[in-house]
Amino acid sequence: MEKTKWLDIKGNHDTFNLPSLESVENYYRKYSAIRRDGSFHHVHSTPFGNYSFISVDATVYPGPKRPYNFFGILDEKRMEELLLLAKESSQSNHSIWFGHYTTSTILSPSPGIRSIMSSATAYFCGHLHTLGGLMPVLHTRHFQGTLELEVGDWKNNRRYRIFAFDHDLFSFADLIFGEWPVVLITNPKSLLYSCPKHEPLEKLLQSTHIRILAFSLSSITSVTVNIDGVHLGQAVHSSGPIFTLKWNPRNYSDSTHNIEVIVQDSAGRSKSVHHIFSLQEDSQLRFDLLASFVLLTDHCTVVRVLFVMIVLIQLSILIIFRHRGYLELKGPPGFLNLTSFSLHVLSKINIFYYSVLLLTLYTVLGPWFFGEITEGKMGCCFSFGIFVDGHFLQGSVTFMVGLLQLVFFNIPMMAYLCWSLLQRCFGHNFKSHLHQGKYLKIIPVHLLMLLLYIWQIYSCYFLHMTYGTLAFFFSPLRTWLTLLTPLLIYRVWTLNSKELGTFTTQLKSHLSS
Repeated sequence: MEKTKWLDIKGNHDTFNLPSLESVENYYRKYSAIRRDGSFHHVHSTPFGNYSFISVDATVYPGPKRPYNFFGILDEKRMEELLLLAKESSQSNHSIWFGHYTTSTILSPSPGIRSIMSSATAYFCGHLHTLGGLMPVLHTRHFQGTLELEVGDWKNNRRYRIFAFDHDLFSFADLIFGEWPVVLITNPKSLLYSCPKHEPLEKLLQSTHIRILAFSLSSITSVTVNIDGVHLGQAVHSSGPIFTLKWNPRNYSDSTHNIEVIVQDSAGRSKSVHHIFSLQEDSQLRFDLLASFVLLTDHCTVVRVLFVMIVLIQLSILIIFRHRGYLELKGPPGFLNLTSFSLHVLSKINIFYYSVLLLTLYTVLGPWFFGEITEGKMGCCFSFGIFVDGHFLQGSVTFMVGLLQLVFFNIPMMAYLCWSLLQRCFGHNFKSHLHQGKYLKIIPVHLLMLLLYIWQIYSCYFLHMTYGTLAFFFSPLRTWLTLLTPLLIYRVWTLNSKELGTFTTQLKSHLSS
C-alpha cells in the first residue's frame, strides 16, 4: 500500500447542498486523498515513458439540493485549465482522463469537453452507474477516437476496474469485488477497444507471447489458453501476476479471432474470460448502439430543444385558434373535429385562454420558486437556470423538470379544460354529464386528471421537504398553481350557459345536420 498513489475526484454527491468550497461540509477537502478542488494532472513515470492522468472536475458551485445537481458544468475558465493540462500531457506515452460525470452529462462551451480530451486514450467515468442495472456495460468511442468507459458504483454494487498498458497497448477489465480469480488479457488486446489513433497496434504482429494478468487470494494453479476453440497451451508464470505463452501472431493475421483464457487457483475457483481480436489494422467493431446513444448524446441540449418545441407548439395552437375566425365544422363529429372545436371554444373564452397562455409563459419565464437553494443561501429557480448567492447556475435539470411540468400537468390540464368545455357545449353540467351512461369514456378522463393533480400536490410536498417552508409558500408554479387549478375547473362547470350559447348552437346544428 505504501507504493499506492490515490487519485480521487469528487462527484455531484460530494457537492449536494454545498454553499461554498470553504464550507465545513466540503468533506472532499477533508477526507479525500487529493484534498484539492479543481482538475489536476498526475504523471506516472517509468523507465519506458510517462503516463498522464488528468482529472475533470465538473462539479457545480454552489451545490444546490436535489434534483438540480445532476449535470456537471465546465465554464470557460475550467475549460482553459483543462486545455493547459492536455498540452502538458502531450509528451506522455498515453493520457488517461477521469471524472465523475459522463461527457453526455457535462455542460461545456465550444469546442466541448470531448474535443479538449481528444488526445486521451480513454476517459474513465461513473455517475450513471449502469443506469440502475439496466445497462451493465456503458462503453463507447468518441468521434475523435477517445474511449469513454463508464464503470458501475462501488457503494452498492462493489464494481471496480483494473487496466494495464502492455507495450503501450491499453487493456482493462470491469470487475465485481470478491469474485476471484481476476483475469486480464493484455496481448492480444480486444479489437472492440482498439485505438488506432493512440496505440501502436502494429506491435501485435511483432509480439512473441500471449500475456495475461491473473490475480487471486490463493495461488494460481493453471492458465489455459484457447484460440477459436483450439487449445493453444498452458501459460507459464513470468513474474508477479504476469503469465505468458509463446505464439506466432502470423498464424492469426487474417480476419478476427476469439481468444479464451481459463484461470484456476488452489482454492478450486475458476474464471473464464474471452474477447475478439484482430491483427488487421483496418478492422474495427462497433459499440452497442444504445450505450453509444447514452454516452454520446448531449442530453441537456436534447431536453432544452424538446422543452422549447413543446412550448412553441402549445403557444402556436392557442394563438392560432384565438385569432382564427368562425370555425366551420365539416364532416362527421369525429375526434379531430371535436378536438378542433374544443380548442376553438377554449381560445375564445378569455378566462381560459389567458389562464393557459399565462401558465405556459410563466413556466418558461417566471421564477418557479424562491427559497433556500443551498444551506443558508437563498435563491430563485427558473427554467433557464438558478440564481443563488450572487451566482448563476445555467439550466440543465431545470429544463427536464420544466418538460415534465408541461407534459404531465400543463398540457393535460389544457386538454381537460377543452374536454370539459366540450361537455358543456353538448348541453351538460357536471351532474348531467355523469349520467350519460358513457362511464367507460367519462370516468377515466376524470381519474387521469385526478392522478396528475395528485402528482402536482406531491411536487409541492417534495419542494417543501427539500427547499423549506419559504419555497413552499413562494412557489407560483407548484403551490399557487395547485390551489388555482380547482378554481379553474370549477369555473368551467359553472360557466353561464349564455357565455357558451353561440358554441352550443353551432355544435347542435352540426350534429343535427
